[in-house]
Amino acid sequence: MKKLGLLVCLTLGFTSFAFAEGDAEAGKAKSLTCSACHGGDGNSAIAMNPKIAGQHEGYLVKQLTEFRLASRTGGKEGRNNAVMNGMAAALSDQDIADLAAYFSSQDQKAGETPEDVIEAGQDLYRGGDADRGITSCISCHGPTGKGMGLAGFPVISGQHAEYTSSQLKMFRDGTRANDMNGMMRGIAAKLTDEDIEILSKYLGGLH
Repeated sequence: MKKLGLLVCLTLGFTSFAFAEGDAEAGKAKSLTCSACHGGDGNSAIAMNPKIAGQHEGYLVKQLTEFRLASRTGGKEGRNNAVMNGMAAALSDQDIADLAAYFSSQDQKAGETPEDVIEAGQDLYRGGDADRGITSCISCHGPTGKGMGLAGFPVISGQHAEYTSSQLKMFRDGTRANDMNGMMRGIAAKLTDEDIEILSKYLGGLH
């Protein structure tokens, strides 16, 4: 199951997102407006706002570009989010590249996993659930949740459980639809609320 999942990820997910070369120092200077929600170094202190410190540069470019696209198409294309669409609307390609370069160069602060979800979370993350057709998370996101930058799979470890939970539920109901080849929507559609809670909490302390 794990090998099959990895093959699917590599076959369908591998991509290179072309973007301008970013300047981390320029990105730091441009990041002031981001700091209110994500913290000065990308380590958000607000549980519903994601930590973006240490996220793959290409993934950050993709998300910002798609927030901008949603702002220009009234949410019909890209990634629709009322706050981020407005923040990304006026960003140039260079602004996006610079911000991505800055935040990807920062160190993410570690989170924690509650003791009561470690066993169940580890089983679901590493093994998936063959009976329900759920591919293991490890296939695309790796043993420590660091993803694969070149393939476009993001860092998901160390993230706020509340944010992770909200995104999995949005993938499940189709509210978020900017995943490659619909992969996350297909997986999330099979997750129960309990699965999502366990995975979200487990990922918080995965290193």
